[in-house]
Amino acid sequence: MLKIYHNPRCSKSRDGICFLDELQVPYEVVKYLDEPLDEKELKEIIKKLNIKPIELVRIKEKIWIENYKNQNLTDAEIITALAENPKLIERPIVINQNKAIIARPTKKIKEIL
Repeated sequence: MLKIYHNPRCSKSRDGICFLDELQVPYEVVKYLDEPLDEKELKEIIKKLNIKPIELVRIKEKIWIENYKNQNLTDAEIITALAENPKLIERPIVINQNKAIIARPTKKIKEIL
């Protein structure tokens, strides 16, 4: 079953849910702001996405700009920042077993079905 890491306040995240509903694909919703991910979970997601941790960061978020921008952070430090500040996580993330994508644009979801 697909899993979508979802922020209900994000239009792109809501679009991802609608897209999955249109395709009639079963999925599980993870509201990661309500139940923050720990560093181990983030590492697993980053591995499935096949990206560097910085690519999962919403670098235009105020939290990032005020606390982390222009710092030379290690991958581990970035993952810690994401775990401590889930609002920084790019969304929506859709996972299908060992594959994952950041669904921007929404149609990218088809790549892992």
